Amino acid sequence: MWTSVVLAALSFSAPVSRVGHTKVVRTRADVRASTATLVTNEVALARAADESRGLSMDSIAAAHSGHLGLPLGAAEVGAVLFGQEMTFNPEDPKWLNRDRFVLSAGHGSMFLYSWLHMTGYNLPLEEVKNFRQLDSLTPGHPEFGHTEGVEATTGPLGTGVSNAVGMAMAAKMAAANYNTKEHAIFDHHVFALCGDGCLQEGVSFEGISIAGHEKLDNLILLYDSNKVTLDKMADVTQSEDHAARFKAMGWDVYDVDGHDMSQLAKAVQDAKKNDNGKPKLIICNTIIAKGIDEVAGTCAGHGEAGVAFTAASRAKLGLPEEKWYVSPDTKAFFATRTSELKAQYKAWNDKFAAWKAANADKAKMLQMAVNQEVPADLLSQIPVFKPGKYATRNAGATVLQPVAKAIPYYVSGSADLHGSTKNLIKDGGDVSSKNWAGRNLYYGIREHGMGAIMNGFAYYGLNKISGATFLVFCDYLRGALRVAALTHLPVTYILTHDSIGVGEDGPTHQPVEAVSALRVIPNMDVIRPADAEETAGAFVQSVTRTDGPTALILSRQDLPTLDDIPVDVRRTGVMKGAYIAVKETSALEKIIIASGSEVHLAVDVAKKLGGGIRVVSMPSMEIFERQPDAYKKEVLPPSCTKRVAVEAGVTAHWYKYVGLEGKVLGTDSFGLSAPGNLVFDKFGINAAGVEKLVKSI
Repeated sequence: MWTSVVLAALSFSAPVSRVGHTKVVRTRADVRASTATLVTNEVALARAADESRGLSMDSIAAAHSGHLGLPLGAAEVGAVLFGQEMTFNPEDPKWLNRDRFVLSAGHGSMFLYSWLHMTGYNLPLEEVKNFRQLDSLTPGHPEFGHTEGVEATTGPLGTGVSNAVGMAMAAKMAAANYNTKEHAIFDHHVFALCGDGCLQEGVSFEGISIAGHEKLDNLILLYDSNKVTLDKMADVTQSEDHAARFKAMGWDVYDVDGHDMSQLAKAVQDAKKNDNGKPKLIICNTIIAKGIDEVAGTCAGHGEAGVAFTAASRAKLGLPEEKWYVSPDTKAFFATRTSELKAQYKAWNDKFAAWKAANADKAKMLQMAVNQEVPADLLSQIPVFKPGKYATRNAGATVLQPVAKAIPYYVSGSADLHGSTKNLIKDGGDVSSKNWAGRNLYYGIREHGMGAIMNGFAYYGLNKISGATFLVFCDYLRGALRVAALTHLPVTYILTHDSIGVGEDGPTHQPVEAVSALRVIPNMDVIRPADAEETAGAFVQSVTRTDGPTALILSRQDLPTLDDIPVDVRRTGVMKGAYIAVKETSALEKIIIASGSEVHLAVDVAKKLGGGIRVVSMPSMEIFERQPDAYKKEVLPPSCTKRVAVEAGVTAHWYKYVGLEGKVLGTDSFGLSAPGNLVFDKFGINAAGVEKLVKSI
């Protein structure tokens, strides 16, 4: 999915003009007198809006599944954005300076598919007809990397809003790092379309708060305000004044008739011109399922209830009996629109060529970022740790510095825990509206928003993004983390304070189940290193992975370096998921498997019990499972069934490796509030407990 792009072929748009400041439109009345010429080709756009309604009706009817409400209710929004106001090139969907559009209300996916098809993206009519069918390019919710023009995987409501915030932040950082006084090669906007459901989910307002605080004036959020939710009219579950709420959070707010394209165009144009340090909300007052009178404006209009009335509704819209109809006039309109966009694209290409010629170092850095390049010798650039004891969170802080130096587009952040998670890039500078060239992001106490914003950075594609919090709080960002895994985003989560070793903070902060809970997510690599050198290998593995996210599970307490095991064995062993840490010196009798803070216990017990004991360090089950069968059998010979696994957490996952004849030392209950060493002793997770269990099999 993450393929290299030749810099010379990168795409480009004519910069959006940002000169001058106009009065923010507050209400629909403010714009009515000044919108006569704001929409060019208004007849063509109105026709395209109705034809997009027809495409949605036909596809949802054919699938017997889907959501008609938003695609029909927001058709004029799509016409204004895709038909006039956004800058993009359907022939180069990855163009660096394109405007981004995120459909946060992903259930309305036919809205996006209709406009991508009509504007000329690689989405043939046959794929539109195959909506929600097996292997089609039009799945039930938009999927990044699956369909050209889809900028984010959306469906979990509200997440797309914070994804867009992440994209807008990434765009600001790109402009700060690569633009020059002579050549502004990054000056586009990020658009998102949301509904009431998105704004009821808390994750959206975590991102919205950050956007206002960080003055993301390149972000334009359109709110499809149709006053309907699925069960009831929206006033049954909400009564807040969204305009006042957004204004209080530092946003400019526009309130328009969402079916009046002149008002929409005026608001969007004004929002694009006003780089005044405020993100923009355009409240689009719409009628859900507009065009199907029987359900329009009601809860029934949300889903496919209106399908029964589509034949008559299509006729009222002036559409012919032919299904999936796009008129020759609409096709001609978008052909002309594409030609105009290509002219802007060419102008930007010319500008980019001049920028590249004048800024060789910046061009090299941008190429590295686009290709997500990591030095082949990165592991050797990390100094070897002196023998001793290091909490792996502290080792991670040390490892992070050469990693960040070698990868200039690597950025990190924390949910108000840098002092504990230790993932600050020294001399990297703090990212803020005053310093978009910084490398340390501050999310505040907003884990879910952090996760969704990190996904936004990954969608944008010009940074290696990492973020940190305590492991016990991973459930706060689990929704975004899950989407990162299913979308194959190379995001790194630095999750510290990993077990009952947290100690005095007690069971609320001792994540006994969290590592296993992360392991059950498909395509999520979970790495729990045993010492400082394994930590080095873990960080390198996380930045070299390109097809999914990685969770680094780090300890609060000090762990001894495993000095009897060669450094390169520990470091490269992590990249295979598991390795032989202590090899038996006589006939193999038993195997002890351990991860993280329990590996040193296994090593000590093996020394005491004699030559027939093998110790396997298994920092990552997921990476180990991807190894060739021959390697897996070499590490865990099937002939040796007497096995013990040790991890300071729930035990279920380990039975896959110890089998029915093996035993697992861990805890299937919550922790206790006491010094960490006493908690370990209470649960018997110590050298004596490991020895006793090994002897018992």
